[in-house]
Amino acid sequence: MPSPHAVTLRPRTEADLDVLFALASDLSTWEERSPSTPAPMARETFDARLARADAESSGTSVRFVIDVDGDAVGSVSLFEFDELARHAEVGIVVAAGFRGKGIGTAAISQIVEFAFVRCNLRRVHLQAIASNVAAIRAYEKAGFVIEGRQREHAWVRGRYEDIVIMGILRSDWKTRPDQPHVA
Repeated sequence: MPSPHAVTLRPRTEADLDVLFALASDLSTWEERSPSTPAPMARETFDARLARADAESSGTSVRFVIDVDGDAVGSVSLFEFDELARHAEVGIVVAAGFRGKGIGTAAISQIVEFAFVRCNLRRVHLQAIASNVAAIRAYEKAGFVIEGRQREHAWVRGRYEDIVIMGILRSDWKTRPDQPHVA
C-alpha cells in the first residue's frame, strides 16, 4: 500500500540537523543502527562526526534526508560500495512518529531505484535485527528477500539476536510491475 504522504529523498540542510541528531542519539534504537556500544552522544560529537563523514565520503556513500510533506523525518543512505561487483549496502532510520505509515517502504523503494538507475548497481543489500519485524516487512514490500541469517550476531537490549541479511537484485527489481523497465 503506498504511503499517503509525499515522501521524497533530498540532500541534508542545516534545518534538518536537530531531527538527525535526535535520531542518531536515540539510545532506544541504538543497537538497530550501530554495532558500537550504546552511549549518550553530545551535539558537538554528532556535528564533528557529520563533518568528518562528509569530508571522507566522496564517492564512498550517498546520503539523503527522508522528507515527508516538507519535514525531515529520517535518513537513508547507500554505503560500502563495491565498484567491481556493483553492489552497496543500504541503511535507513525513520523517526518513531512516522513508522508504520509506509514512509520507510517508500524511502527504501526510492533509494533502490536510485541505486539501480543512477548508480548502475546490480545488487543492494542490508542487515536487520530479527526482532525488527516491521522493518523486515517494509524491506520485503520494497522487493528485498531474505538471503541469510547470522545467528546470535548482535547484542540487543540485554540479549543476543540474529541478524537477517536481505538483498535485492536489479534483475528482480526491473521485472516488478511497479518499477520502470530499465536495462
